[in-house]
Amino acid sequence: MSGFGIIGGTGLDQLEGLEVTGEHQIATPFGQPSRAIQEGRFNNQTVFFLHRHGSPAAVPPHLVNYRANVWALHCLGVDRIVGINAVGGITPAMRPGRLLIPDQLIDYTWGRDHTFDNGDSGSLLHVDFTEPYDRTLRMALVNAAQMANITHESTGVHGVTQGPRLETAAEVQRMARDGCDVVGMTGMPEAALARELDIAYACVCMVVNPAAGLGNLPLTLDMMRSILVQEAFVVRALLVALLDQA
Repeated sequence: MSGFGIIGGTGLDQLEGLEVTGEHQIATPFGQPSRAIQEGRFNNQTVFFLHRHGSPAAVPPHLVNYRANVWALHCLGVDRIVGINAVGGITPAMRPGRLLIPDQLIDYTWGRDHTFDNGDSGSLLHVDFTEPYDRTLRMALVNAAQMANITHESTGVHGVTQGPRLETAAEVQRMARDGCDVVGMTGMPEAALARELDIAYACVCMVVNPAAGLGNLPLTLDMMRSILVQEAFVVRALLVALLDQA
């Protein structure tokens, strides 16, 4: 795969095994990306890696400059992006430690800069978002997970909330009624912005906790971190298997 980008989230601020050959600090019409984009060799392929929350900074989900991040990757010739997201599980199958490669999403965010369209073109920018994740790239991830014997769910609905607070139990119940399988805070507008630039985009969700009201223990960062360490290792194996198909 040429022009392959990875956007890491919570628990994946570095891509272990990436042999960094350069860094790109791209100035965009929409401001600065979360941090410099690392270019390097990963599994004998050229990869561009960006941590959406910044490092060592910790940009909260509602303040991530999604437009600058996606635009900068586009400027570097990236035409495929895999976004990695830490999420809470809603449906019974989405227990902590599970990986989901979603095929649908519901956007509950508000107030974010969610489009590149500023009206200057004289025409409205409508993009088909019936399938929010690129089918070819998504199926390549599913095939890679099967090849690597990685336990995963190959379909599901990713609900995206505003953050940075976690959801109430009632909000999670509403999302369950809406059909959401997991809940996270960073999947949108990232996916839609990639679609506007004709970048193939797919997502890997790491379930790190039961969503609010669905577990027996209070939600703590320590609980999430322990799962994240395990899942980051599995996600790395998944990415290796994906690049093996190139």
